[in-house]
Amino acid sequence: MENLPVDDVLHRFLLERAGVRGVLVKLGPAWREVAGRAEYPPAVHALLGETLAASALLTGNIKLDGALSIELKSSGALRLLFAECTDHGRLRGLARWNEPLPESLALHALPDAGMAITIGNVERGQRYQGLVELQHAGVAEALENYFVQSEQLPARILLAADSEHAVGLMLQKLSDEGGHHAAQDDDAWNRVVHLTATLSAEELLASVPEQLLYRLYHEESVRLFEPRTLAFGCSCSRERVTGMLRSLGRDEVEAALAARGDEIEVICEFCAQRYHFDRIDAELLLSQNVVPAAPDTTQ
Repeated sequence: MENLPVDDVLHRFLLERAGVRGVLVKLGPAWREVAGRAEYPPAVHALLGETLAASALLTGNIKLDGALSIELKSSGALRLLFAECTDHGRLRGLARWNEPLPESLALHALPDAGMAITIGNVERGQRYQGLVELQHAGVAEALENYFVQSEQLPARILLAADSEHAVGLMLQKLSDEGGHHAAQDDDAWNRVVHLTATLSAEELLASVPEQLLYRLYHEESVRLFEPRTLAFGCSCSRERVTGMLRSLGRDEVEAALAARGDEIEVICEFCAQRYHFDRIDAELLLSQNVVPAAPDTTQ
């Protein structure tokens, strides 16, 4: 396990003695790239970091084709919270809010709030969406409850974020049907939860992932799997923007052209990539199912 990356990495692990599987995610540059896209107030900044770490965390124990996203919407101070991790470990996220903003943002107190986890491949039309009940103040507690409801197995989730890092730790009890030794150890899950409760947010943020796992759970026979690298990345493309413009219809596209002097500029909210369409491009995408070629920028 030498020379492992410390930041932007996902570790899957097994506590063999306890019959518990887990995932640990630590984000550094990827989180700072997302956080640097806007001047987020402290409460929004913390929630966005936790949600970004959680989006990666939830990909750790599933077979993912496409992306996994966590999205929260409300009519209150926090209008939108969105984070996504793809099957290639690419992360993006953003938040939108209204002023005045309370110092503490409790999810269950947000008016008309709803949270959803979406898994799948949008292009192929293969999507699964689960709704997360917001009975708790924090993202971690909401997701714990989601796993208990959806899988009928206990889960423990810790999330933390500061200006440098966003970190997540998830533990799940394995099914007793697996035939492992822990199935006969009635205290195994409680023991692991107790050990996890000794971990502070500051310690979680500051620790080297594999060292933290061995130090915290060494008596539970930690087995680490091959780590997975993560990075900031956006799934926007000219093709996707073309599809969005086509869905608006001719009247909307014509109005956008008229407003900007026969040119449409679309700026990605996640990565700030700019896409330009002139009147010829617009006519092509509206009248034919042809995606305009990207302009030659090599000259």
